[in-house]
Amino acid sequence: MSEQHPLSAAGRASTADLIVKLQASGLRTDIDVGARKGGAGPADAGMLWVNGAPATVPTTASYVSDSPYALRQEDDGFGIYLGEQRLADASLAPEPKFYRMRTADGVPYNQIALMHLDSLASTVLQTCTYWGNSDQCKFCGIGVSLEQGRTIAKKTPAMLAEVAVAAKELDGAVDATLTTGSTKTPDRGALYVGACGQAVKEASGLPVQVQFEPPSDLDVINRVHDMGIDSVGIHVETFDPRVLAEIAPGKAAWGIEAYFTAWERAVEVFGAGQVSTYVILGMGEDPKLTVDACRRAIDIGVYPFVVPLRPVPGSLMADLEPPTADYVEHINRQVVPYMLARGMSATGVMAGCARCQACSGMAALERSLGPVPAEGRPSLPLFV
Repeated sequence: MSEQHPLSAAGRASTADLIVKLQASGLRTDIDVGARKGGAGPADAGMLWVNGAPATVPTTASYVSDSPYALRQEDDGFGIYLGEQRLADASLAPEPKFYRMRTADGVPYNQIALMHLDSLASTVLQTCTYWGNSDQCKFCGIGVSLEQGRTIAKKTPAMLAEVAVAAKELDGAVDATLTTGSTKTPDRGALYVGACGQAVKEASGLPVQVQFEPPSDLDVINRVHDMGIDSVGIHVETFDPRVLAEIAPGKAAWGIEAYFTAWERAVEVFGAGQVSTYVILGMGEDPKLTVDACRRAIDIGVYPFVVPLRPVPGSLMADLEPPTADYVEHINRQVVPYMLARGMSATGVMAGCARCQACSGMAALERSLGPVPAEGRPSLPLFV
């Protein structure tokens, strides 16, 4: 790459705007950008840095062929273009070195965990009590990866610890994000994913986020914290109860207030900003209700990680398209300044999706709005 220079305020704003547009329209390219092909995690996600900002963008979905944006190879790197106009620098994530390794039992490391740019990620239980029945979350593809043989059903703490050490040493992983399918047990799988996170942290020293549904006994959250976990994701997906009942009936049975109750306990033990929830846009939700509930979550110390719907091939919502960039921008512009005014930002999150930020335009917008707190693990700087 050419010599790096910090982006101006106008450049940061332009990058924030571009990431939202790319996540809505996709990015046309014939270049291998390491895109995920469905399943759990960021689906159809070309992984790259746009002017130094991490981003995952659709590259293979059918609607991408109509995108006005294209990735082109240049003499000394890559650029993102609108027609003949060059909009931004782009850097591609190299294939992780640890993907070529196997456990002593012969399990490929990349069936245990994957790199999402600079973050190691794994679904520790690739099965879910909701999958394949009337309670299945329509946006989810947790069973797709398993059905296609790209992963294994259960990762053990020892496996994950082994892979985490390799990912840190060989590929520079800076944190680990561990999620799980929900179980029928009262803890909803929280204790198992917590034990996996504990093993990863003890072996590698990486900060760890674990993700799970609200447990029946809130003391489970304290037990997860006592395992040394740094942050937690307890994901409501949408604040609109009508939409939640339609797209995630299993989650809706808990009720949205159960999530607020669980978040309050989690913030007590993990601290403000170390508790997050996914908020997926583009599923028919009420935008005002969404913004108001995001602000309510922020007020109790929860980071609402706002993302556009990324239709997962093989899921029940596979044929949908992401929401428009204008709609996502409209929500982000109401949520992010509110969050910054209350001293919360991506720079303070120790681990997890809200630390990585590649699937959202929130952090790029944070930077475009001015200085952010310096404490905590920094996000990637915006350099070109």
